[in-house]
Amino acid sequence: MPTSKRAAPDACSLLDADHRKVKKMFGDYETLTKSRAASAAQKKRELANEICMELTVHAQIEEEIFYPALREAIKETDLLDEAEVEHSTVKDLISQLEGATDADDMFDAKVKVLGEYIDHHVKEERNEIFVKARAAKGLDLVAMRERLAARKEELMEEMSATA
Repeated sequence: MPTSKRAAPDACSLLDADHRKVKKMFGDYETLTKSRAASAAQKKRELANEICMELTVHAQIEEEIFYPALREAIKETDLLDEAEVEHSTVKDLISQLEGATDADDMFDAKVKVLGEYIDHHVKEERNEIFVKARAAKGLDLVAMRERLAARKEELMEEMSATA
């Protein structure tokens, strides 16, 4: 009787779960942009703040834990260089969104462009970076998942406390 063996959740699966969560949030934001309800503007602002927090924490755990470990494990690091440049652009957009007033006409456009950047980044991670990570010798992605989860929880608590 054949059994299907699923791989244990690893660092890539944790990061990808973040990707899916944020993608849904961008979809919810898009829905709000079409709403004529008086409360939509406030809800959009709150959701944008939540998106920014999720992305900030996600980028930080990748930069602190995932990317450095991957740099040591693989020879070709061009994709990681690109990912870090993409993170820089995302951080700039997040900064603009966090500093924007509610009356900023460009707010929705910035959220939309941020979502497009994230879509592009996610595709590269899923199709290239995660594949290389899972193929790398000596990289314990299951143990790394625990480190990423712990650091993510710590950062989320810090950011929630200062919000």
